[in-house]
Amino acid sequence: MNTPGAPAPVGPYNQAVQAGGLLFCSGQIALDPGTGVLVGGGDVEAETRQVLDNLDAVLREAGVTTRQVVRTTVFLVDLADFARVNAIYAERFGAGVAPARACVQVAALPKGARVEIDCIALAP
Repeated sequence: MNTPGAPAPVGPYNQAVQAGGLLFCSGQIALDPGTGVLVGGGDVEAETRQVLDNLDAVLREAGVTTRQVVRTTVFLVDLADFARVNAIYAERFGAGVAPARACVQVAALPKGARVEIDCIALAP
C-alpha cells in the first residue's frame, strides 16, 4: 500500500502492508510528501511532527486512525532528544492508553534524519 499523502519510499518497500488484520507501517522520516526533501532543518521537534503527519497519512489511506495503533518503534540519532520527541508523540497518541513502544538510539538514519517512527495498527 502506498499513498501520495506520505513520502515515496526511499528503497524497495511499501509504506505499509496489511496482513492478518494488522497494518504494518514502514518507518517514516521527516520527508515532505510533495518534494521528498527532509524538513525541519535539524530541529527534532519539527521532524517529529512531520514524521507523525506522514504516518497519519499512511494510516488514513488504510482506513485506520492513531487510536488503532498498537505498537510503535521510535529510532533516535540522539537519546538526548527523547523528552522533546516524547512530548510531541504524547500530543498525537493522547494521555489515555497509548500504544506499546520501544525507543532506541541508532548510529544514523536515512537522509540525515534525526528521528524515524514505524508502527503496527489494527486494520479493518
